[in-house]
Amino acid sequence: MTDLLPYQYLLIALLFIWSGFVRSGLGFGGSVLSLPFLLLIVDDPLVFLPIIGVHLMLFSTLITWQNRNKTRAQADTQQQVAGNIDWHYLRYSIKVMIIPKLIGVFGLLTLPATLMSSIIYVIVIGYAISYVLNRPFKSNSRTLDTLFLILGGYISGTSLIGAPLIVAVYASHVAKHQLRDTLFVLWFILVLIKLLSFLIAGVDLQLVHHLWLLPCAYIGHLIGERVHQRMVEAENSVFYRVLGSVLICVSSIGLIKALI
Repeated sequence: MTDLLPYQYLLIALLFIWSGFVRSGLGFGGSVLSLPFLLLIVDDPLVFLPIIGVHLMLFSTLITWQNRNKTRAQADTQQQVAGNIDWHYLRYSIKVMIIPKLIGVFGLLTLPATLMSSIIYVIVIGYAISYVLNRPFKSNSRTLDTLFLILGGYISGTSLIGAPLIVAVYASHVAKHQLRDTLFVLWFILVLIKLLSFLIAGVDLQLVHHLWLLPCAYIGHLIGERVHQRMVEAENSVFYRVLGSVLICVSSIGLIKALI
């Protein structure tokens, strides 16, 4: 990422602001809603995934810590006594996802970058279609729970974009007041596994680019924190349909470029 034009660096900076905004505003989606656009600039997932992973770990820790302090500062209620993280379901889901996660990481490290980009585009198009049709992934059976967790773990291993499948399961089993922070702890663990794998495999973690992209993500994080509650409570169907349409167009362009 050293031979890009100035406008490309500007676009990358704006996309990391967007990524930080989505991550803190919705609690998930920072990767899946930004990676397709980033891959149009540099068609190699291994360039951006270490940066996205570090940001995800830092901001998930920050948000969870802030919410924990807020919970402690508030008056005691039964909801607050239970805490803001569902450790029981977190441990169970990690046991289901760990093997698919490692298989996905292995594929990312061994398969050609163009092929991995194509896989990411196809996955994002699938997500985007569900947004456009206003048919978000939902799990209503133990079998579907397991299938979504396995697929989500594998996709997370390949590209850190398994959130829509994993959230569909968590939303059915984790209390609403615990959902966001429990997901952030899960993202931290899944990303830690990925980054350790990168270190073992000798992948360039793009440490120099963290210096200017971390502030960009932090700007987005601050904006997302301010509008988080309104985004959660608002009717977002129009937002998701527009975003889904854009993702289909962008991912289709990227897929065509990768296949030509």
